[in-house]
Amino acid sequence: MPQVRAERLIRIDPETAFAFSQTTGDFRLKWDPFISSQGFLDGARAPGKGVRTRTRSRLGLAMVSQYVSYAPPGNVGMTMVSGPWFFTNFGGGWRFTKDDDGTRAVWKYTFSCRPALLRPIMERIGSRVLGYEIERRIAAFARACEDEGLVAEFRALGTDRGHHHPGPAPQS
Repeated sequence: MPQVRAERLIRIDPETAFAFSQTTGDFRLKWDPFISSQGFLDGARAPGKGVRTRTRSRLGLAMVSQYVSYAPPGNVGMTMVSGPWFFTNFGGGWRFTKDDDGTRAVWKYTFSCRPALLRPIMERIGSRVLGYEIERRIAAFARACEDEGLVAEFRALGTDRGHHHPGPAPQS
């Protein structure tokens, strides 16, 4: 199965970096260039193992995924429940570890494509596209984590850490 990976040193602590990465709603759109919407499903109000989310990319593709691990401030893992027809499976893991100068963020996506006959070419294309997107996404995340104004806004969200939803969980 192909895997794409991106890594950045971020000059904030792992607890803040992890919580920042798990923001949703309008705040998430301030830093995440990949998504156009994301929300919890099944009445969930916060991330956690077993929680499902629905994400729509800026390219218009939608995916329902489920947290398979949620271990703040170290890592989070998700797997696709349903998504674009061309993925047989898709999973992602984001890891945050203490580094001398802050936090080392390592993000990985693993996937396979269908149909089987076209798998080799589709997975080569998928590796290039997802490789570009994960690099773009982690770079935007690192910039946002080092933007003092955005970090101050994040911290002002309080103990909810960006998961504030004024009404029912969005299900776009």
